[in-house]
Amino acid sequence: MTQSETWRRCSACKKPIALGATYYVCSVSTCNRPRTGLVFCDVSCWEVHLPVARHREAWAEEQTAPRTAEGAPFPAPVRVPATGTGKPENEKTTTPAVRPAKRSIIRKADSRPSPAKDDLPQEVLIVASRLKDYVRARSGMNTSDRVLEPLSEIIRAVCDEAIRNAEQDGRKTVLDRDLPRRR
Repeated sequence: MTQSETWRRCSACKKPIALGATYYVCSVSTCNRPRTGLVFCDVSCWEVHLPVARHREAWAEEQTAPRTAEGAPFPAPVRVPATGTGKPENEKTTTPAVRPAKRSIIRKADSRPSPAKDDLPQEVLIVASRLKDYVRARSGMNTSDRVLEPLSEIIRAVCDEAIRNAEQDGRKTVLDRDLPRRR
């Protein structure tokens, strides 16, 4: 494969990925940032990065490379000179055993449509016993079961705002900093 036919190189095995070829990306947002931009030529190469990345839950998303070099979704990777061993200071020097991920799922990039508002679960999001224990310990009062649904609505509204904040930052993970600040 010539240099002009190569889109990028696999982040694990360094084999070239051709323009218009199928490649895989990690579902975790930190692996998909423009500066990181990890791409893999197949699922086995994607699985190689899991022990190092230590994702709790991840899957490989199948995507297609652009047909021309100008349509690249990521900029060229930033090359940083290596210092020392390349390992974090607190990491052990022994090589960890490579374990397969808990589950390796391949999903198409846009295969998950966003659910309509009617399709979202409307069940109670509060643990009733914990709430009742807290109110009783704090004030000595009892708590009605009718409090659970309005509190669940408040939590849904807070979660919706946190989701919007994460999307604005280009992440697929909602973090504590996405939650609205307490009044």
